[in-house]
Amino acid sequence: MKESARVLLALVAAILLGVVIAASHIASLIRFADAIAPIGTLWVNGIRMTVIPLVISLLITGVASVSDIKSIGRLGGRTLVTFVLLLIGVAAVIIPVAMAMFALLPPHGELQFPPGAIEAANEISAGGQAQTFSTWLVSLLPANPIAAAASGAMMPLILFTLLFALAISRCPEASRQTLTRFFRALSDAMLVLVRWIILVAPLGVFALVLPLAVHAGAMLAGAIGFYVVAYSVASIVVTLLLYPVVAIAGRIPLRRFALAALPPQLIAFSSSSSIAALPALVETAEKNLQLPEPVTGFVLPLAVSTFKIAAPVSWTIGALFVGWFYGVPVNANSVATIAFAAVFLAFAVPGIPRGAFIMLTPLFLAIGLPANGIGILIAVDAIPDVFATVLNTTGHLTAAALVARSSVDNASLDRTEAGEPEPNEIIAHERF
Repeated sequence: MKESARVLLALVAAILLGVVIAASHIASLIRFADAIAPIGTLWVNGIRMTVIPLVISLLITGVASVSDIKSIGRLGGRTLVTFVLLLIGVAAVIIPVAMAMFALLPPHGELQFPPGAIEAANEISAGGQAQTFSTWLVSLLPANPIAAAASGAMMPLILFTLLFALAISRCPEASRQTLTRFFRALSDAMLVLVRWIILVAPLGVFALVLPLAVHAGAMLAGAIGFYVVAYSVASIVVTLLLYPVVAIAGRIPLRRFALAALPPQLIAFSSSSSIAALPALVETAEKNLQLPEPVTGFVLPLAVSTFKIAAPVSWTIGALFVGWFYGVPVNANSVATIAFAAVFLAFAVPGIPRGAFIMLTPLFLAIGLPANGIGILIAVDAIPDVFATVLNTTGHLTAAALVARSSVDNASLDRTEAGEPEPNEIIAHERF
């Protein structure tokens, strides 16, 4: 049985068993489900411990191994344009879909959550540092790169690593080759370690999903249930729309892309972490999609750190839900403000739990929604965040495929302008 099939089987088994345990109301079985949760956490930690060295080594080998530094600028420009275009496309699609879904809900008085739920969520929101443009700008370069790595501050760490890789690329050839070989060996070792961890993926997935399946039933009711379903379905729909995008723009068959995306999607679904899916993303992009190593080594680490394609989905549906929850009308202009703000602010999301929702606070106030709605979104985010993480992971692989295709097209154009034959033309001449 293939690895992805074993993981999928464990996932289905955990969901079905969780539903049965929840329906039985047997306390000993519920305690058993809760007792195995640390096993799943341990498995995710095993993946996470490889992420920082893997990101650093992949970026350095991807950048420093390129002798022509101008090509890095071109690759970075194509990557940024791809990110922005995908975000704009998602925002344009989700606005009418989300408004149509919430138009089905009748108006009502304010709903009541269980005592303490909103207060606890608001404490999480209040615990995050206020994120302004100036504080975000200052935080881009870390005063201590080691501290940034230890705290998981990915964006500053990525920028330091890129600068370090550019510096390596300008070193004398002997030094450049030595450092490049070291970090290439480090990435190879990390990928071997990841394969060992993935071998126990069925056990880890089962231990992660079973407690969630046991305790999720209470949330799937009434207004909260509608929000969870709407957010989850929208994430799934946008995820599926990425497949024809890759087929048309990236020229990769649908079935091939779907099979390649499945392993990182399963890890993202079970761990709710797109960063944890990075090793699987790199492996499937290079082996199954056969994308160039310079592209995967540059685009994928950058994507998991900064590219949140689910932001227009979560922010738009979250704003509509909070407006319906408090009885505050949210018109099309307000929804467009939220959705298209996500295109640019998604790159500045702070690296703290539920940081994307904390970024919504000034936008809520701008369109007349109460800031307390942020706490509501945090309180009910557990289930839909799983589907949003799958969307983000699929978006990362989509971006890599599109950047790889644009790189091939630009290389062909450069050869044409220079009067050089295409590789297939060379082969044809050699045969005849």
